[in-house]
Amino acid sequence: MNAVAQVLAGLVGLMLIVVGVLEVFFYRDPRFRGIFLIEPKDAAAVRLWTVNVGWYNMLMGVGVFVALVLVNTASVDAGRAIVWFVCACHLVLGVTLVVTEPRLWKSTIGESGLSLATMVALLF
Repeated sequence: MNAVAQVLAGLVGLMLIVVGVLEVFFYRDPRFRGIFLIEPKDAAAVRLWTVNVGWYNMLMGVGVFVALVLVNTASVDAGRAIVWFVCACHLVLGVTLVVTEPRLWKSTIGESGLSLATMVALLF
C-alpha cells in the first residue's frame, strides 16, 4: 500500500473519529447546527440515532488505524481490505447523505471525496 494511500486512509480515519465525537458529544451544540441540521427542539428525539451513528463512525475510524498498523506490520492484504471496505462504505454513505439532504453537500464532499481519493490511491 503506497504512502499516498496510507496518508489518505489516515485522514479518513481521523475524520471519522472527529465527526463521531461531534455526533456523540456535541450534536446539541449550536455551533454545529450547520453540520447536523438538528433543531434544539428535536435534540432529544434524535439522540438515539446521533449517538449510535457517532460511535459507528468512531469505530470505523479506529478500524482504519488498525488497518494501517496491519499494512505496516503484519498483513498488507488484510489492512488494504479493511481500508477499502471502510472507504467504500463511506463513499456510498456520502452519496446517500446528499441524496437525502442536499443541504449537506459539503459533508458529502468530506465523506465521499476523501474516501474516493483513498480508493483511487489504493489502485496504484
